[in-house]
Amino acid sequence: MKNEAIQLSSYVVKRALAKGFSEVAAITQISRNYMVKFSNNEVTVTQSWIDKKVSMYLVRNSRIYVVEDMRGDTEGIEKVLSSAREYVERIDVSELYAPLPEPSGKPLQNLVDETIIENADKVMGSVHELIDLGLREGAEKLAGTLFAGYRVFALATSRGAELAEEKTFIEVYARAFRGDITGHWAWTSTRFNRDEVARVGGRAGRYVAEAPKAISIEPGRYEAILSPLVFGNLVNYIANSASALMLLLGLSMFTKYKPGTKIGSDKVTIIDDPHNTLLPGARGFDDEGIITRRNAIIDKGVFKTYLHNTKTAKKMNTESTGNAGWLSPRAWNIVIEPGGIKESEMFSEVRKGFFVLNNWYTRFQNWIEGQFSTVTRDLLLYIENGEVRGVVKRLRIAETFPHLLSNIVDLSKERYDIMWWEVTTPSRVPFALVKDIQFTKPEI
Repeated sequence: MKNEAIQLSSYVVKRALAKGFSEVAAITQISRNYMVKFSNNEVTVTQSWIDKKVSMYLVRNSRIYVVEDMRGDTEGIEKVLSSAREYVERIDVSELYAPLPEPSGKPLQNLVDETIIENADKVMGSVHELIDLGLREGAEKLAGTLFAGYRVFALATSRGAELAEEKTFIEVYARAFRGDITGHWAWTSTRFNRDEVARVGGRAGRYVAEAPKAISIEPGRYEAILSPLVFGNLVNYIANSASALMLLLGLSMFTKYKPGTKIGSDKVTIIDDPHNTLLPGARGFDDEGIITRRNAIIDKGVFKTYLHNTKTAKKMNTESTGNAGWLSPRAWNIVIEPGGIKESEMFSEVRKGFFVLNNWYTRFQNWIEGQFSTVTRDLLLYIENGEVRGVVKRLRIAETFPHLLSNIVDLSKERYDIMWWEVTTPSRVPFALVKDIQFTKPEI
């Protein structure tokens, strides 16, 4: 797979230059995947398949054309290139054009777990232990997904880059059911760990084991403990706002905050860490061939940097941060520094507030102000003076990100590696204790 990916990317560069393009980059991704779905405590679906995609970046006269071929063979590539020459002439000159850089990156090592490649049955079979532990912890039923596999990512450019990186990955998430109460947990890594898979079911089950009575609480401003599922989702949006393209498009909360500006509590440090080899977003080179590096987006509450590719860097008179994206820079792995309190001690710190296990439907009402809302999902507990008083029906958090970040009281010492539908960038996340958060009743 690795040799095939390199050959296809190099083929694109050679053929595109021959067809009159002045600059070319090509990325071939090939992945061998398998998935297990389970519901009502039983495995319901097992699947395995191979994905192949060739992405092409083509430049002529400062006009940029980006296209993908899902066939992943030379015949498909030739068809795409034949039509691309015509299409690129219709495109306006890019306001963000910058020449492709000299390559400086190199592949990371230690990203492959042979167990995931050679023993798929063992990996997929671990969902039975997940289900068993979830039931022992108190769930009546469990449902969820285990997704794992092996990927090759190969980049070639007309500036001489020819780089390929291999990695394995595993993503697991589960929902536990007991009566009307649901719990949830997730885990991700580049390596298989049977105990961690089982703990996904165990923790989801534990959240529903001894759920108290349902009560009604009026909307208002409260303290809140945000689980890594919730905090991870929100920090994904913060990292996305740090993309310099989002700034240039007027879709970033950092429009009002130049690097060096205080934006949050001293407790908050958010890092893009592409060299963390346990998180599946690890990369040694970006989509332009530049070496990746550890970038602090927020350091002890201070906004530090936008994430750049060469185009946004040229526009803003700075240097690439190794976060290309041909069009939009992006974070690779998000790592939040731990706090000073144990997870088990957080409830005792809440005078009047909520424990929020999960969320969805995060939406912006004002991008520049960072004004957002998100709807709670699964277990929502009301706490008074450190004691759980009852389960509350769904509420909405309606806040601004600067207010949320400024009101973080502490973060847990324990952190969890999370990736699932609502946390799309692999993230290492603690629990967050936050004060003065606005809760409203959702309309959905």
